[in-house]
Amino acid sequence: MRFGGVCSAYPVPPRPADRTRVSDLLTALLLGLIEGLTEFLPISSTGHLLIAQHWLGARSDLFNIVVQAGAILAICLVYRGRLWRLLTGLRERENLEYALKIGLAFGVTAAVGIPVRLAGWELPETVTPVAWALIIGGIWMLLAERLAERRPGTEQVTWTVAALVGLAQVVAGVFPGTSRSAAAIFIALLAGTRSRPAATEFVFLVGIPTMFAASAYAGLEYALAGPAAEPEAWGELAAAFLAATLTGFLAVRWLLAYIKTHRYTPFAIYRIGLGAALLLGLPAGS
Repeated sequence: MRFGGVCSAYPVPPRPADRTRVSDLLTALLLGLIEGLTEFLPISSTGHLLIAQHWLGARSDLFNIVVQAGAILAICLVYRGRLWRLLTGLRERENLEYALKIGLAFGVTAAVGIPVRLAGWELPETVTPVAWALIIGGIWMLLAERLAERRPGTEQVTWTVAALVGLAQVVAGVFPGTSRSAAAIFIALLAGTRSRPAATEFVFLVGIPTMFAASAYAGLEYALAGPAAEPEAWGELAAAFLAATLTGFLAVRWLLAYIKTHRYTPFAIYRIGLGAALLLGLPAGS
């Protein structure tokens, strides 16, 4: 009970501005959860974020990329032992070669992706092209996994596979809804890496420098924009980053166990179903 005649037995309803801030924070947390759950599953995190923001409100490029970096931090946590062995065992030929292959994939992505970004070559960020990318990508996954099983291959990641993984990441960046992990994993399988776990691990590890570099690039663009930059809600961004890290960690641990004994078919079917539902439920040009 507050003195002065005002009863405080019940909480005072938040002011409209407070409700707006709470709503924005919850929206940021939801987007972080979506990013963490979808970044490493082959269903396109970018596509799901665009779809979510179609209804929840658009966020800045800096928000989207930094939240993706939160999911990549989850990879660092999951693979912390593997990363430590690579860093401390570079004198061993196998570790050095594997690290150089990661560097090659990242280098190809940077060499091709930066000019593509500077040229502004990308699809419009609307739901319709994302829906088509989900459907086409799902069909391609079904075909690619079966083709890969019939092709001769090795359990290792070759230099050719590493270069193609780098190119696949660029393609996924140009076509929202493609899925970076799906494009790169299935390119690796088709190019001769017969083991799904080996291809998946390599793609996830390549994602570490790729997405952290993308986040740094976005941060530099934001800093250089100066007063012209759109104000960023840093508290919401931090909350989304942490949500993406936590859910990303759980999603990766689950996926790595799942693919040891299962195919990627359910993800392909999900993509096709979601894309079809979006095309049927949205007006043209949405």
